[in-house]
Amino acid sequence: MRRITMSSAAVLLLALGTGCSSGSSGSGSSEKARVTEKSSGKAAGAKASATKSTDGRPVDIVRAALTKARATSARIDETIVTRGRGEDFTLSLAGPFDLAADKGKLSVDFPGGAVDHMDEVFSGGKVYLSRTVPKGHWAVIDRDKARAHSLLRAPLNDPEHLLRQASAIRDVSDRGTTTIDGRPVRLYRGTLDYRTLTLGLADEHRRQLDTARKAMGGGLPASAMVWVDEEGRPARVELSAVQQTGYVTVTMNLTDFGKPVKVRVPDASRTAPTDSVTGVLPG
Repeated sequence: MRRITMSSAAVLLLALGTGCSSGSSGSGSSEKARVTEKSSGKAAGAKASATKSTDGRPVDIVRAALTKARATSARIDETIVTRGRGEDFTLSLAGPFDLAADKGKLSVDFPGGAVDHMDEVFSGGKVYLSRTVPKGHWAVIDRDKARAHSLLRAPLNDPEHLLRQASAIRDVSDRGTTTIDGRPVRLYRGTLDYRTLTLGLADEHRRQLDTARKAMGGGLPASAMVWVDEEGRPARVELSAVQQTGYVTVTMNLTDFGKPVKVRVPDASRTAPTDSVTGVLPG
């Protein structure tokens, strides 16, 4: 595996108009809005299921599957690949997450980075991020204050954010049946609009992206693919976006649906509140 440095990755991300600085300003949903959306999402899911039984529109099938995932728990395995200037940078995250109860734990890895690993715990509307200094201590931030600082990065790697983006899929087409790890799935492909791409993005990075978009003639090609299993759940979700100097692809695999998720919140004596985060690992 080729070794890379955190600084070189940051340069590439900036070149893509997706810098890695921190800040709590920007557009995004509050915790209350997230809960409200979940309630309305369940109703939308029921409506989508009814539509599926009548005409089976691909867009309804996909949205119903994503709603179903957000109403339960799953094992999350995700990769974020940034390509540009002839180089690839891959960040990965994994762990169990109860999307319905808004709690979970993730390990985040960026091989070759100056800081190459971070642990995260989501619980009670807070996100706890492991710190290297002092060792064994954690930063804690309100989940609804977190903002993304890179294209197609979820704030603090929140898996629900990606599912929300995928739920805004448009122009969906049925690409037929295939398999994932031996399981039969059906692939659906569609597009994402600019508003969806910038969901939760901090203001300064949204402005950078606006500039990049204008330089491309007002366009920013983005696609979404969702693989739906026989139980009507998303086995895999992939979002991709193209910019002048490269592109970003985020792939999330979901397994172990419905299994209980237990998290241990760090002791208060080892936590330090913050309203912003910095670096490639937290997004």
